[in-house]
This record gives sequence, structure tokens and C-alpha cells, in this order.
Amino acid sequence: MVADPATRLAEDLAGLDALDIPRRDGLDLVRRTWSAAWPKLMAVVIVLGIWQCVVWSGWRPSYVIPGPATVLRELGSLLGDGDFYRAIVITMQRAVVGFSLAIVVGSAVGMAVSQSPLLRRAIGSIITGVQSMPSIAWFPFAILVFRLSESAILFVIVLGAAPAIANGLISGVDQIPPLILRAGRVLGASGVAAWRHVVLPAALPGFVSGLKQGWAFAWRSLMAGELLVIIASRPSIGVRLQMARELSDAAALMAMMIVVLVIGIVVDGLVFASLERRIRCNRGLLENRAA
Repeated sequence: MVADPATRLAEDLAGLDALDIPRRDGLDLVRRTWSAAWPKLMAVVIVLGIWQCVVWSGWRPSYVIPGPATVLRELGSLLGDGDFYRAIVITMQRAVVGFSLAIVVGSAVGMAVSQSPLLRRAIGSIITGVQSMPSIAWFPFAILVFRLSESAILFVIVLGAAPAIANGLISGVDQIPPLILRAGRVLGASGVAAWRHVVLPAALPGFVSGLKQGWAFAWRSLMAGELLVIIASRPSIGVRLQMARELSDAAALMAMMIVVLVIGIVVDGLVFASLERRIRCNRGLLENRAA
């Protein structure tokens, strides 16, 4: 019995759709986890090996550059210290509040500049100039205006992160193909609706890149601020770093530096890397493998 043309067409289309279904590689969870983890573990082993070789070389005394074993023991002792977790909570609260404010300010500026040629000519280069300024250069002014307070730290975080976010959004909007914008107008999208349903989704890759860069600036600004702006009863990560330096406790100092590094890597991996992966999967740029 010969199938009718409509049925055959449906079967052919189903076969074509099947070509786009991601293939499962057959690896079990343990093998996939190991496949993702071993390059990172190898990098850690190499860094520890180089570090230990520097210590063995006698380039600096062990009380200046302690060995990995000494620092890791110090790091292990921190994990049982309640004040250590309190310091992390205080620092992360500042990071979340400051970065959230930077997203609001940077997005507003980016939207305005991307839609106004006059604003772009007027302040486009200023945004880039502010982004290129070291965050440490803003702290004397921030302390003068806000004194030694949380506001001084948040002020510098926003100034450090907002320009990167704004430039990311501007770049994302500039790279939208004109055909997409025309299609949106033909379908009736205008004003806020056009931004919500056409412009922002199309500019999302550039915007997320700006957010990622903005987080890097915010984290660095926060660490600089906590080293300079020490507030009583607020023992943050920066305060512990400063105390370790003043006490010449190299092991504690390097342990806290590792904590700062790990927090930055974890935030990037859990938040921004996941966002970028999802965007690439949704756009067909990355195979959406099952976890």
C-alpha cells in the first residue's frame, strides 16, 4: 500500500529533524565527570609542582614563600574557623549588591547610548575611559566623599563594573543583523516591546560577555576596597588579607589569596560559563549534550 504524499512528507521531515538530535556519547556519569575534571586537576598539579620547585630553589626564605603543604594546611585550618565563613559572607554580600547596582546602571547607560547617536558621540569615549581607569585610583575620591564606609566600596565597584556592562550591551546591539530588526518592525514590535522581544535577545551574547567582564572588574575593585576601607565589626576577606600581611603570616596570606582565586573561578563557572553555554546551545552553536 502506497502512502499518500502528506504522510511521506511528514516522514521525510521527521528524518531530517532526527539529524539535529544530539547524539549521546554513551559515557556514564563517572567517565564524563572525569573527562571534564582531569585537565583542571592536571593544571593544579603543574602549578603546585612549579610552586614547590620555587621553594626548593631557595629564591626566597620559607617564611616569605612557604611551600604548598604549609599553605594547604593553613587553608584546611581556615575551613574549621567560623570567622572565616563570616568573612566570606560579608564579602559576597558586598559583591552581590555592588554588581547588581552595576548591572542596573550599566544596562541603562548601554541602552541609552546604543539608541542615541548624539549620546554615543558625547559619552561613548568617556565610558571606555572610565572602564580603563584602575579601580584603586577611585578610592581616594570615594573615601573623601563617603568616608570609610560601605558606600565607598560600593561606589568603586559600580564605577569599575558598569562601564564594562554598558560597552558589552552597546557592542551586542551594534552587532545585531539589520534583517532581524526589520523583521521585528514588520511583526509590529516597537518601543519597549521591540527591546524586550527583539533587541535584547539578539544582543544577549554581547551583553553576557559584558556582564562577565563587569564581574571581573567588580571582584577586583571589591578586593582593592576591602584592603583600603577597613570597617569595624566587618571582618571581610580583604581585612583578613591585610591582617596576614601586617603579621607577616605568609601562609595565611597565600591561603586567603587562594580563597579569592577559587571564589572568582567558581562564580565564573557556575554563572557566566553556564549562561554562555545555554545561549550557544539555544542558537545551535554548541551540541546540547545531556548531563
